[in-house]
Formats: sequence, C-alpha cells, structure tokens
Amino acid sequence: MKNKTELISGQEKQAGAVSKELPSPQVADEKKQAEEKLRCEEQLFRALAEQSSDIIILVNQEGIITYANPAIERVLGFKAEERIGASGFERIHPDDLNYITDVFNALVSDIKAPVQRSELRLRHKDGSWHTFEAVASNLVNNNVVESVIVNYRDIAGRKKEEAERIEDYNRIKKTLQGTVQSIAMIVETKDPYTAGHQQRVSHLAKAIASEMDFTEDRQGFVHTASIIHDLGKVSVPSEIFSKPTKLSELEFKLIKIHAQSGYNILKDIDFPWPVADVVLQHHERMDGSGYPQNLQEEAIFLEARILAVADVVEAMSSRRPYRPALEISFALDEISKNKGILYDANVVDACLKLFQEKNYSFPAWQDVLQCAPW
Repeated sequence: MKNKTELISGQEKQAGAVSKELPSPQVADEKKQAEEKLRCEEQLFRALAEQSSDIIILVNQEGIITYANPAIERVLGFKAEERIGASGFERIHPDDLNYITDVFNALVSDIKAPVQRSELRLRHKDGSWHTFEAVASNLVNNNVVESVIVNYRDIAGRKKEEAERIEDYNRIKKTLQGTVQSIAMIVETKDPYTAGHQQRVSHLAKAIASEMDFTEDRQGFVHTASIIHDLGKVSVPSEIFSKPTKLSELEFKLIKIHAQSGYNILKDIDFPWPVADVVLQHHERMDGSGYPQNLQEEAIFLEARILAVADVVEAMSSRRPYRPALEISFALDEISKNKGILYDANVVDACLKLFQEKNYSFPAWQDVLQCAPW
C-alpha cells in the first residue's frame, strides 16, 4: 500500500500533466482574438466582393471555383451558385488558356508569387466572348497556398474607345500625309530640275532609319521631314535653280537661306515631331562647318544627320542644270571620305550597307509617292 507521501506526489504529477494539456488563459485569449479577426476579415471581404462591379472569384488548388460574387450574373449571365464547383478554366478562350494555366500554376506553387496581370476572353452564358483585364494573386495560410483570388474587369468599353482612337489617329495621319505631299509638290513646281528630289531623299532617309532600327513612328518622322526639307526654296529666285553655270557667292548665299525659310514656314505647324527643327538643320555638319547655325555633333538632331547624308547622296547621283548625273560610287565615296567629319559615322555606315550589301537603289520619283510609311 502506497504511503501518504507517494499519493501526494502522484496527484501532483497528474495535475501537472493536465495543466500541460490545457491552454493557458493567455493562449486561449489570443486564439479567440485571431479567430475573431479572421471572421471580421472574411465578412469585410464578402461585403466588398459582393458590392464590386467587377467579377471576383476564388479558385482552389485544383482549379475549382469556391466563391463567385454577384457581379458574375450581370457581366456573364450566370448566377453565382451556377459557377461554384465548376472549373475556373472552362469559360476561357482556347487561345488564352495555355498562358492563363501557366499563371495559375505559378500562383499555386509559390507562396511568394507576385500579383499577376493579364488580358483574356471569357465566354458569356449566351456564347459571346467578352474581353477582361484579370488581376490574380494567391491566398496563403500557414505558408500554404489555399486558393487564388481573381478579379475580372470588363474592358469591352475601353477596347471600343481604343479602336475609335486608332481610327481617328489613322484619319489624322492620312490628312497629314496629303498635306505634306501637297507642300512637297510646291517645291517641285518651283524647281523642276530637281523634280522628285525630296521624294527620293525621303525614301533613302527612311531606309537608313530602318537600317538603324528606328521605330515605325520615328521612321515616319524622318520621312515627313525629308519630303519637305527643301520647302524654303520657294523664297529663292527661280532663275538661280536653272542657272547652267557655277553660282556666284551672292547666289549661293541666297540658296543657303532656304533652310531658315523652311523652318519659318513650318515652325507653327503642330506636327507630332520637331519637323521644323530637322528641316532647319539638314545642312549642318558634324564638324560645325554647316549652316545656318554651325551646329556640331550631338547638337544636331539624329534625324537631321540622316537627312544630310540622304540629301548629299541623292543630289550627287542626280542630274543638275550645270552637270549630268554622277555615278552612285561618287556619292558613296564622298560620304565615306567625310565619315565622322562632315557626316555622322553611324548614318554613313547604314547608308553604305544599304547600297553595297542590300542592293538599294532609288525608285522612280513617281513611285516614291506611294511609299509613305503611314
């Protein structure tokens, strides 16, 4: 039979074991607070989700929808309960499915995966396709991804507005093209001996810009400035252009004012690029020996440096009142000898590559009119 001391000791051990199994009042209180906080957050999420005009769904790790807010009925024609238990992928357009699946897999496999944004199409209950902007992120609990929350915003209206803006932009570009061509023809009537010069220069300048990996928009800038670069010649007496002998110093000074005159005519036109400045600078040279401002190197627009090379090459290889057309080799030799001195080295390299490696040649000037990059 156990003595009194042994009985007391056993009771103390049993009490200690029980106390270890039961949470302390502080632990129990913290657990209760955590559960209350979670309940409040769930209520807040549900309240926000159910009032949202965007579709909000929760998808578990197997890709099954576990929650859908009421907006899904207004936007896609389904009641929320119709979608719960269904696959989150079955209404996605086939062309978008692979990408969206990859996004989903990344979210469920990495608790630190960033928020994912994408554009996709979902099929309405009536079978039509609607375009949405989707924002997805994972919901993590105890370092485990429990589900993925996706917000779908219908952007059909925005897409329509974008299409209308593009249509307006194209219409404006077409109008600008006609205006620029009309301006170019003014110079052609003023100086018949250089008919087609501006068009051929613009064709070569655009080709050089393309060779230098300019964007389509920037190529359009080069083309526009090039095709009207001699507009200022309207301010120069016509007889100077047709003179079959060498120009006098005074006559050459009159010719030189055409760059400034062209700038003065164009500077107040609201082009999408600084066209007037490039026209002003197309006779500037890298060493500062050009006109009218004696600019050097980077102070000259790159587009003007391209125009300068194209202008020289075309002018030397075309007929003039005072001389026949020269072989293209003479023009290429000119820019090669003065590469980095008068002309931008990179521009010269691009121009030489066009002629020597890619068999570039000037088209007939009537054909160039159809080559505008709009």
